[in-house]
Amino acid sequence: MDIARAMGVFSQVATLGSFSKAAERLSLPAATVTHIVQELERELGTRLLHRTTRKVTLTDDGTLYLERCLRLLADIEDAQALFTGSRTKPRGVVRVDLPERLARLSIIPALPGFFAQYPDIQVRLAASDRFVDLVGEGVDCAVRVGPLADSSLIARRIGDMEQVNVAAPAYLARYGTPQTLADLAHHLAVSFFSSRAGRDLAWEYVERGETRRLKMRSLISVSSSDAYLAACLAGLGLVQVPRHGVDQLLAQGELVEVLPAYRAAPLPVSVVYARNRQLSARVRVFVDWLCERALAGAW
Repeated sequence: MDIARAMGVFSQVATLGSFSKAAERLSLPAATVTHIVQELERELGTRLLHRTTRKVTLTDDGTLYLERCLRLLADIEDAQALFTGSRTKPRGVVRVDLPERLARLSIIPALPGFFAQYPDIQVRLAASDRFVDLVGEGVDCAVRVGPLADSSLIARRIGDMEQVNVAAPAYLARYGTPQTLADLAHHLAVSFFSSRAGRDLAWEYVERGETRRLKMRSLISVSSSDAYLAACLAGLGLVQVPRHGVDQLLAQGELVEVLPAYRAAPLPVSVVYARNRQLSARVRVFVDWLCERALAGAW
């Protein structure tokens, strides 16, 4: 069995959810595609796909195998690109992990422009505020906001995010508007739980050029940036957020800035990728595009 060919055929069936569509994409007879997948399942000793008259879905083993297939096929394509890259456009799958709000507000709306320039690239985008293991989870690159601690990754600094302290008018009507740091003892904050630190992050502010931290009371702790902002809008406490993304809410009066003289330090924004592998052409152009977006003031 040509295992690389079988992986490619299986990946097309799994991605398209159809044997006939995969056959059309690969310019193969449908019977050939079915036979190759069946032979692969016999070789592995497990069922990879659930088949019904209407659709094809992955089994649990199929889901695991697809991830490995896509990674191995990408490595083969990268090896080929060492010699053909100068004669062809970048193509293949880029696996990227992005912070939730940055993905929703800045990156996803701009992707049509990227695909217009690189139509042969597919992006598998995970948007969360979870700290991912790039190597272990097969992620090509990630955007990280905040100080970097993992020295095993190559980091490319692409900008900074100004932070502001904000609250909802309903919260301020109930608790008053803090005017000094001492006033914070009588206020609530929405806590943000960091998976990397394993704890709630402290309230931060800059004083005389140094970052200081303050423990505040809270009724709720969240681990998602969207949930963090939603809790603030619900009047559950003060939050510290990048100005980008809340400008409109501030302008509309749905949020109010407080303690402008005691903001947290700007958050560094970096693109990171694994140190132990050659950056493929498709990942390189995607990273360059992210940098261009940052330089253009997209966040």
